[in-house]
Amino acid sequence: SMLLLISVGEGFRSGQHRQLATFGNDLIMMWGGTIPAVPNQHTGMRPYNLTLSDADAIRTEAPDVRGAVALLNRDDVKQQSQYQTAGGDVVGTEPNYDQIRFLPIAEGRFLNDDDMKNRNHVIVLGQKSAQLLFPGRPAMGEIVTLNGTRFTVIGVAAKFGHGNNDSENQKVYIPLSVMLEMFPIKGENIPHDSVTSIQYQPRIRGDNLIAKAQVHDIVARRHGFDPKAPEAFNEWDTIRTEQLVGKIFTAMDVFLGGVGVVTLALGAVGIINIMLVSVSERTREIGLRKAIGATSRSILLQFFLEGLILTGVSGLIGIAGSALFMYLLRSAIGQGVQGFDPPRLVPWSAALAIGALSACGIIAGLYPAGKAAALEPVEALRRE
Repeated sequence: SMLLLISVGEGFRSGQHRQLATFGNDLIMMWGGTIPAVPNQHTGMRPYNLTLSDADAIRTEAPDVRGAVALLNRDDVKQQSQYQTAGGDVVGTEPNYDQIRFLPIAEGRFLNDDDMKNRNHVIVLGQKSAQLLFPGRPAMGEIVTLNGTRFTVIGVAAKFGHGNNDSENQKVYIPLSVMLEMFPIKGENIPHDSVTSIQYQPRIRGDNLIAKAQVHDIVARRHGFDPKAPEAFNEWDTIRTEQLVGKIFTAMDVFLGGVGVVTLALGAVGIINIMLVSVSERTREIGLRKAIGATSRSILLQFFLEGLILTGVSGLIGIAGSALFMYLLRSAIGQGVQGFDPPRLVPWSAALAIGALSACGIIAGLYPAGKAAALEPVEALRRE
């Protein structure tokens, strides 16, 4: 039971880590928040938009930021091929997107600097989008229209994530320069290069708070507000999230391990009782052996080995049963569900279980055997 509980906890831990990794490593996502309508006053608040210029400033002025990418997302752009139409987000982004976000390319290539500079009408399809727009057909080199404008398919992403992860696999990607020209964010007093979000990575994983402070200072200075304004930034720090998840599952491991130890202790009590009954029923045998010359040491060694063998066999049966249950569970759920990996046998927990059972078996064998070995032959024979 201890092995199963710890294995389930490790399944949750690795599943959460894998799910975060599908976004990208050491990623911090930032969206525009709300700031005072009049600088240094709090009588009214207004939203503000991040811009491509903000992303450029972060790349050049934040020494602890390794890389940053700007994104402009639209979910109201009609995608159509000569065969089908599809929904999903159209993402205008920069060529370094696939260096910061996790986006494996199955065919072709991702956007490059020439696409961005020359405003090329090229598009990279997510795996699900390619299936919907070109069912049963190759998508490379084909034409996709976005609100009637033709784009050439230069790449198709591989499927990533577990289960029906259609929201990510159904995105399509075009150069941000084209997106800003054709499908910008519109509204009064909105900068022409407004973007939906800026996503960046700290140069060193442990310096995520330092990197965030530098980014906050840059954006606040450019938009004229206090970087410590409480609602100025909407953010998701995946590093911080992973640290919190790690602490939660460490606490869960301790709890599940504690439950397992209690269960293990109950099993050890059972072994002790078996050994005590065995020794009490064989007191006459012990007396006879001592009467014909057996030493206390040989009797002690006999019961020590019996307790050790009983413990070892029961431990191996328990490990085999746990491994079989985990195999059946893996077969039932396949490669795992979102946020949970199939449980697997954790070597250190198996070693801990065998060690604890062995210690209990040794104690269980030595204590009654020591008492029996200390008996005089006549007294041992008289007990029967």
